[in-house]
Amino acid sequence: MLLVESRNANNQVDFKEAILHPNAKEGGLYTPLELPQFDGLKYADLNYKDFALELIKSFDFGSEELFEKALQSYENFDDKFCPIFLRKIDDKLFINELYHGPTRAFKDMALQPFGVLLREFSKDKKILIICATSGDTGPATLKSFENSKNIKVVCMYPQGGTSAIQALQMRALDRGNLKVFAIKGNFDDAQNTLKNLLIKAEFKEKLNQLGYELSAANSVNFGRILFQIIYHYYAAVKIGKGEEIDIIIPSGNFGNALGAYYAKKMGANIARIKIASNANNILTELFTKGEYDLRNKSLKKTISPAMDILVSSNIERLFFDKFGDKRTKELMLLLKNEKYFSLQKCELKALKEDFDADFCDDDLCMSFIKQNKILIDPHTATCFKFQDKNRTSIIASTAEWTKFTPSMVKALYDRECKDEKEDLLKISKQYNFEVKKELLALFDLENQVSRTYEMSEIENKILEWIKQ
Repeated sequence: MLLVESRNANNQVDFKEAILHPNAKEGGLYTPLELPQFDGLKYADLNYKDFALELIKSFDFGSEELFEKALQSYENFDDKFCPIFLRKIDDKLFINELYHGPTRAFKDMALQPFGVLLREFSKDKKILIICATSGDTGPATLKSFENSKNIKVVCMYPQGGTSAIQALQMRALDRGNLKVFAIKGNFDDAQNTLKNLLIKAEFKEKLNQLGYELSAANSVNFGRILFQIIYHYYAAVKIGKGEEIDIIIPSGNFGNALGAYYAKKMGANIARIKIASNANNILTELFTKGEYDLRNKSLKKTISPAMDILVSSNIERLFFDKFGDKRTKELMLLLKNEKYFSLQKCELKALKEDFDADFCDDDLCMSFIKQNKILIDPHTATCFKFQDKNRTSIIASTAEWTKFTPSMVKALYDRECKDEKEDLLKISKQYNFEVKKELLALFDLENQVSRTYEMSEIENKILEWIKQ
């Protein structure tokens, strides 16, 4: 199967090319022209890795042995036989815990196997990966490519725009072939810088002179999306057993929700995909009103920082699947140039066939954390507004609560967090929860100085670092 550009379906590449060079010619994203059909119920009795391999084979990308090798990376998770944990809350509600990997976030589910693929595809090349993160992509990307011989990674994150633990996870990996930049700005600023560098001919030429090709590990890369389809389909099969279920997803850049949508189109027993936002409810407006309006809108900092995003990149792949390449290009250019677009009534109706959307402010989010019998992080908490006692639902839980201790303290005890490590241990003792030693060790980095960079500095700083 070839992948095509979302803004011009005549631009086609194979899977390897899309992984290595995700920056499409006209600024779009590589995506399947049509999704294959996959009978997940046929493989319901397989373990996760074997189920995943059968689903990937349905895309007919080839390289089956390589994909099998990539899936072995799940042996680094809490349970080497299954990287996810399906937790039953009641007869109608389940939580798909996706954070049992090395960095305690769902991004490991895609980035651990993705890292294997990219290392194999780049054996005869030198690759620079640049990623922008609102919290979880950064640590997961850095961990995936730690100590890689031919791959260097640059990670940008907004200073103060992630949790303290997420920032410490990145700083702990800031060495060798990995470089971390804390930037002045928000995630959208970091993501715009990433997109501009990916298409900037002068920057790529300078990298080429230094012997490097440019790639990306954000969900703009289809290699990320491929592995996100699997866990939604697998969970739907295991819980629904043929009956339709709803998937509830805390969403920022829309990659996780897109994975659920692709799973549904491929044949998964998914009825509704419910998009949970925080106070930056840009996706709620899109799916309820058919409008994407960035005019006079500024990013709000919330207790669910990974969702503090106004420009959700993977919406473009959804538009391509629903409306085609010409309309997708028109909408994305309107958003870039006018900061606004409005869908036609028939287009909004097409979105509503599969999606519902709502948002949850910090106060309501904290109330869900406090009411719950188990520990849930602030992103997962946004999903509980969607709970329907008459429908079987699966919440996609994207991060372990340990990464957001100050917010957990505020929610559980109605006070400010004065000593994050002390409060982390207090909560874990109260709930009989075992904190990973690697996480506790991060607090030794707290007093180290971390410089903050202007966005205009990043390009030259990357080149300077490559030359060292």
